[in-house]
Amino acid sequence: MLSQMRIRGIGVIDDAVLELSAGLNVLTGETGAGKTMVVSGLGLLLGERADSGLVRAGADNGFVEGIVHLPEGHAALARAAEAGAEHEDGELVIARTISATGGSRAHVGGRTAPVGVLGDLGQLLVAVHGQADQWRLKQGDAHRELLDDFAGETLVALRKDAARLYDDWRSLAKEHGRLVALGRERARDIDSLTASLEQIEAIDPHPGEDVALRVEDERLAHADSLRLAAAEALADLSGDEYAAELRPAARDLIGSARSVLGSAARHDDRLRGLDERLEEVGVLVSEVAADLTGYLDDLEVDPARLTLVQERRAQLGVLTRRYGETIDEVLAWSQQAAARLDDLVTADDRVERLASQLDQVRAELAEAVLALSRERRAVAGDFAAAVSSELAHLAMGRSRVDVQVRHRRDPDGLELPDGEQVRLARHGIDDVEIRLAAGSGATPRSLVKAASGGELSRVMLALEVVGAGKEGPPTFVFDEIDAGVGGRAALDVGTRLAALAQRAQVIVVTHLAQVAAFADRHLVVHKADDGVVTASSVRAVTGTQRLRELSRMMGGDPDSEAGLSHARALLAQVGEARHPTDAHRPLPVGQGVADRKC
Repeated sequence: MLSQMRIRGIGVIDDAVLELSAGLNVLTGETGAGKTMVVSGLGLLLGERADSGLVRAGADNGFVEGIVHLPEGHAALARAAEAGAEHEDGELVIARTISATGGSRAHVGGRTAPVGVLGDLGQLLVAVHGQADQWRLKQGDAHRELLDDFAGETLVALRKDAARLYDDWRSLAKEHGRLVALGRERARDIDSLTASLEQIEAIDPHPGEDVALRVEDERLAHADSLRLAAAEALADLSGDEYAAELRPAARDLIGSARSVLGSAARHDDRLRGLDERLEEVGVLVSEVAADLTGYLDDLEVDPARLTLVQERRAQLGVLTRRYGETIDEVLAWSQQAAARLDDLVTADDRVERLASQLDQVRAELAEAVLALSRERRAVAGDFAAAVSSELAHLAMGRSRVDVQVRHRRDPDGLELPDGEQVRLARHGIDDVEIRLAAGSGATPRSLVKAASGGELSRVMLALEVVGAGKEGPPTFVFDEIDAGVGGRAALDVGTRLAALAQRAQVIVVTHLAQVAAFADRHLVVHKADDGVVTASSVRAVTGTQRLRELSRMMGGDPDSEAGLSHARALLAQVGEARHPTDAHRPLPVGQGVADRKC
C-alpha cells in the first residue's frame, strides 16, 4: 500500500505530506483548497504525462514522492528491480520531479529511471477512478479481465490451458513458416554450403596449424643467420669449436677469476660470498652453453621443408580469406555451416512433421478456447446481476448492467469445429463488453456513452466490490465518486467504499460528509491565504477536529453545537451501517484490519 506521499511545489500546494493508512482514507477540504492537486500529484507519481503548468507559481520545479510497502514477491518489486531499484523489506520509494521550464525526471528505489517505469509500476500498484480517468472501463481488455477475475478458479485454469496451447501453436507456426521460407532458396544455399565445406575438407586444416606454420616458416627462412648468431654466442661463452676465431671464453675468464679469489677468500666472509656467486655464474654459463650446443645440433637448413611450409601456408590462406581470420575461426564456421546444411537438407521432412503437429495443436486449441468461451458466457449473467445489485445501493437503482461475450469474425483466424473463423489471442477468442442500461426499459449501451463521470466512478466501485477477495492492485483511488449523490445514497456509497477497504487500501476525494464519515483515516486539505501567496497543507483529523470538518461539509458552522451534534449523529449512523447484512457489506469496524491486503 501507499503509506506516505509528499507533494512540493505543485499547484497551490507549497509543501504537504499525506500520511496514509490501510483501509479507507478520505480526503476533504474546501473548494479550491487543492484536493485536485493531490490527485494530480498522485498521477505524476504513477507516470502520467508531466505538464509544466502544474508547477507552483514562483517555483523552479515541482516534486512528488511516495513510499510504498509491498509483500515480498510482488510484481511491482520485480519490475522495480529490473530498473535497478533497491528496496528494504518491501519498502519502495518512488519520486517524480517536473521542471517549470518543461521536462521531468523519475526515481525508483534511489535510482534514476525512465518515466515509463513509473507508468508500469502505477498499473501494478494503483487503480485510479476519476471522472476524467476511467481507463479500465474504456478498454475492452479490462472488461474481459474483470469478468475473468470474478469467475474464479475454474475459468483461470481454462485460461491457463488455452494460453499454453496458444504459445505452443505460435511456436510451431513460427518454426513451420521459417522452414517453408528456407525451402524457397534452400537449393542454392545447399550448393554453396556444400562447395565451401568440400573445399575446407580437401585442405583439412588443424586447430592452430596456421600459427605453428608461421613460426616454422620464420625459423627456416632465417636458419643461416640463426646458426651464426648461436655459434658466436657459444664461442663467447665456452670457446667452442663453432667459433669463427679464437678469443677468450667467458667460462675460462670466470674460472680465472675464481682462482685469483680462492686463497684470499678464506680470510674474509664478504669476499667468500662473492666467490660463491662467481661459482653460480659459472654453472649458469655452462648450462646456457650446453643449451646453445643443443640448439645448433637441432637447427636444420632445409630448403625443401621451407618450400612445403610456405605452400601449406598459402593453402590455409585461401581459407582464412574466405571463412575467418584464423584457422580456428575457419573450423568454427565449418561447424556452423555443417549444421545449417543439415537443417536445409532435412527441411522437407521437418516441414511435414511440423504441419502434422500444427494440425493437432490447432484442434486442441480450438477446443480449449471454446471451453473458455462457454465458461465466460456461463458466468456473465451472474456477474451482471451482482454488479446491478451493487448499483442499486449507489443511487443507480434503475440502472442495469449487461455483459456481452462474443467472437470477432476473422477470415484469416482460427477455424472452430463448426466452421466459424474467429480472431484468436492468448486470452482466447472472446471480446467482452460491459454495457449499461441507464434506466428501466433503456437499451444497454457502452459504459462511456451511457454514464456520466460520477456514474462511471460508481460503476467502477460496484465492479471492484463485486470482485472483493480477487487479485488486484493494492490501492484504489476514487476522485469525487459521489458527484450527483446525496442523502441515503451517499451513505450507501460510503458503505461500499468501506467494504472495498477491507481487502485493499482505498483513497477517496469527496465533498460529502456521509462518505467521509466512513474513513479509517480522515485527511483535510487546508488553504491559507495571506494576501500574497496561497498554499495548501494536509493533516489528519480526529476527535473534535474531525467533528468540525464533518459539520462544515454538511453546510453548517464548524463550531456550532447543532452542526457538531449532526456530525456525532452521522458517525453513530455510520457505525451501525458498517455491520454487514449481506455478502458484499464490509466487516465490522476494527475487524479484519490485520488481514487487509497491502
